[in-house]
Amino acid sequence: MGLSLALNTARASLAATSTQIAVSARNVAGASDPGYSRKIAALVASGNGGATVSITRATDAALYARTLAAQSAAGRGEALLEGVTNLSRTIGDTEDADSTAARFASLEAALQAAANQPDSDALARAAIEAAKALAGSLNEAANTVHAARAQADAGMAEAVSRINDLLGQFDRANAAVRRNLAIGADSTDALDDRDRILTALSADIGVTAIVRDGGDVALYTDSGVPLYDRGARTVSFSPTSTFAADTVGAVVVIDGVAVTGVGSPMPLTSGRLAGLAAFRDGVAPSYEAQLDAMAGGLIAAFAEADLVGVDGGPRAGLFTVGTSATLPDGTAAGRLGLAARISVNVAVDPAKGGQLALLRTGGMNGTDYRDPSAGSNAAYAGRLRALVSALTARQTVDPAIGLGAALSLPDLAEASTGWIEGQRKDIKEAAAYQKTLLSRANEALSNVAGVNGDDATELTLRLERSFAASAKLIAVVNELLKTLLDAVR
Repeated sequence: MGLSLALNTARASLAATSTQIAVSARNVAGASDPGYSRKIAALVASGNGGATVSITRATDAALYARTLAAQSAAGRGEALLEGVTNLSRTIGDTEDADSTAARFASLEAALQAAANQPDSDALARAAIEAAKALAGSLNEAANTVHAARAQADAGMAEAVSRINDLLGQFDRANAAVRRNLAIGADSTDALDDRDRILTALSADIGVTAIVRDGGDVALYTDSGVPLYDRGARTVSFSPTSTFAADTVGAVVVIDGVAVTGVGSPMPLTSGRLAGLAAFRDGVAPSYEAQLDAMAGGLIAAFAEADLVGVDGGPRAGLFTVGTSATLPDGTAAGRLGLAARISVNVAVDPAKGGQLALLRTGGMNGTDYRDPSAGSNAAYAGRLRALVSALTARQTVDPAIGLGAALSLPDLAEASTGWIEGQRKDIKEAAAYQKTLLSRANEALSNVAGVNGDDATELTLRLERSFAASAKLIAVVNELLKTLLDAVR
């Protein structure tokens, strides 16, 4: 080998090894970054007998696609679980006296005690207080549903804002990838940046990535609506101002297509946005319908009938509906469900100037609604026993609320408790399963594309030895050339 060829070979080796060392150092630095993909510096033979370095990154497209899908599914499950957990707090422990189901039992016991001793004002007062506590429990539960729906709606607005921001970042990262590939520059870091953005995006919305020529990528929702195609598509959403029983939440629109709501032609199926919409528009309204059924059943069960003269029809008795025109937040009371408005009739509530005796005799709607059998007999218990029977009698229940066709009110409360707890249990198990899938997918992808710090450090040491060998060869060639020049002189 000529000295000139040896020198050129050593110099090429030195440059290639230097590049490999730099790449290896990048791997060591990125070992703790979950979004970093291992870089591979491969030697490629050149035509003059030397070598150049081609930098690529370790990846697995199929594994990455599964990771995105798992991330989206986990995001949906987490959002649903958060909402249902908030609702489950309204029921408490059925053994707890503060739970709605327990308050039904307390009212039944208080009415029975009053029936056993109808002339006792203390027992009548206890029955009224039990009724007020039950009504208050239903009010509080309904208000919690409204607040939970509003919170989900606000979460949807935040998710839409993040999605639009991430799509803007993705546009810039995608342009950087295409530009680097076009000029033959190292695009591996730009690809990592683009993948990080895509991973963050998949947590909020189910997304499918389609790779095209030149490194370009198009994005679609899991239902097929374009999110990004040579430019970001606008995701729009107008937050709902107030929530009542008849409120239909605003829909999310992407590229002119509604992707949430009952009428959506291409609804989202995964991602946090889909989970929030499913809770706001599905689980929460269903639970409120059950609460309204309990309130409506109470009002009907305790209604008073016209017992004298021309029948004026039944009217609300012990339980009635609030008459306020508007609520403090400006929402019309008529738009709220029965559970949010049910209250104890002021005519029998001593705290509001009512008469306790009307619980025993009836007549909260006037003398025509008074029980004639009661007369002036303070020991008359017939009406109180009838109230107990009405409370525990089976009533027709709308099958649409998912609790059966005929139930007593206490059984209806227990069935609703079981329903929301069943929802929470199923959603929690599904969310845990999706988290496990995501963890396994991330682990599998890390095994393929991640960096092993020990291996990267060992490779760097080997490359440094190779670098030292090339440098020594140059030094030897330099000495030989110097000797040759001295001999010529």
